[in-house]
Amino acid sequence: MHHTWEAVDRYFEAATGASDAVLSAALGAAAAAGLPPIHVSPLQGRLLTMLAQLRAATSILEVGTLAAYSTICLARGMAPQGRLTTLELDPRHACVARSNLATAGLLDRVTLIEGPALDAMRTLHARGHRIDLAFIDADKAGIPEYFDLAVRMALPGAVLIVDNVVRDGKVLDASGEDPSVEGVRRFAASLASDRRVMCTTLQTVGVKGYDGFTIALVA
Repeated sequence: MHHTWEAVDRYFEAATGASDAVLSAALGAAAAAGLPPIHVSPLQGRLLTMLAQLRAATSILEVGTLAAYSTICLARGMAPQGRLTTLELDPRHACVARSNLATAGLLDRVTLIEGPALDAMRTLHARGHRIDLAFIDADKAGIPEYFDLAVRMALPGAVLIVDNVVRDGKVLDASGEDPSVEGVRRFAASLASDRRVMCTTLQTVGVKGYDGFTIALVA
């Protein structure tokens, strides 16, 4: 079945034109540098572009840059005066990301901050930084904390997207032995009672396997 998911993804990737030379070059640079292939798929990247454009986003926060594939997709959907701040822990990833952003012509609109994401988010929050869209795609154990801070920084009507919440169905494992699953489950357990947001979760299949997004709308 997995092969069918991949084939369908490739079919619609071609049918919709979801990839292009700049995005393909970003993936090539990531592979050449030995970065893990955990970027969003082209169709998922197109979704990020569309959500940013639908929101007319002017201030985007990305938690987890990797090689900046999703960063490029998000930035392409920003309003003309928009700015994107992306957070990356690994200096090697950040180096590849900066090169990819330069190739995409986006260095003047994207600020890449290296270091622990929670520290950066707390600093941004203390400085009064506000956002109208966030994409959270860093270590899954930290999702509850990243999400809470993103909500605190969010303007009314902001859209928050959390990646990799299904984890091939492992989200159902309540044993607590996998920190990533435990982080997702702590996050999910808080959603129904969090009056600051309205949320939904969409399961996905394709070239990235079986996973899903949680999308939140800030009140």
